[in-house]
Amino acid sequence: MKLDLLVFAAHPDDAELGCSGTILKYIAAGRKVGIIDFTRGELGTRGTAETRDQETAASNRILGLHVRENLGMRDGFFRNDEEHQLNIIQMLRKYTPEIVFSNALHDRHPDHGKAGDLVNDSFFLAGLSKVKTEINGKNQNAYRPRLLFQYIQDRYIEPDILVDISDFWDKKMKCIHAFKTQFFNPDSDENETYISSPSFLKVVEARARELGKSMGVEYAEGFTSRKLLGIDNIFDLK
Repeated sequence: MKLDLLVFAAHPDDAELGCSGTILKYIAAGRKVGIIDFTRGELGTRGTAETRDQETAASNRILGLHVRENLGMRDGFFRNDEEHQLNIIQMLRKYTPEIVFSNALHDRHPDHGKAGDLVNDSFFLAGLSKVKTEINGKNQNAYRPRLLFQYIQDRYIEPDILVDISDFWDKKMKCIHAFKTQFFNPDSDENETYISSPSFLKVVEARARELGKSMGVEYAEGFTSRKLLGIDNIFDLK
């Protein structure tokens, strides 16, 4: 299946927090969108790999994704090396997306920066015909998508582009709350973590409101790009 937009995420729930409003927006517009999770989030303080699987499935139903895969990398221990790069290259060549989103290049969680760099390097290598990959016993053709963006996570990074998600904010929050073990849940008896405190999602909302204010809308998500961006018609900009 060819996708229009492919999102890479170090952990299940990274995509929901970072860019699910944009995902929902483009699915509603008829675009084909998928997520590739690197790990099952098995090192998380709260929940288990199995509960994260169940929560991911619940989020998928809300998002209406066309595909979601988990590469089974080791949470906390995957690396930006040849083995892992080839895994990412396989996915890029399998789904041939036009646009790719990845984790932030710099963030509080070390896996996020590693994942961002891993996708960035694999994105380039996927376009080289001498980098050989195969899937299901068949050789894959070289392919490099048009654009690569990074979603903003815990650490605030000045965005290069904003997307209006005002119409999808409530549904974005439903996707996040699908991860019941990870975020604030008054019925949970597990140890509190940085992201399970009541204030964490308030910060997520405050940032979306702040970014939205910058473009004159209620809520927005921000993305960074290492590539200079161009537009054919400046009158299309907000």
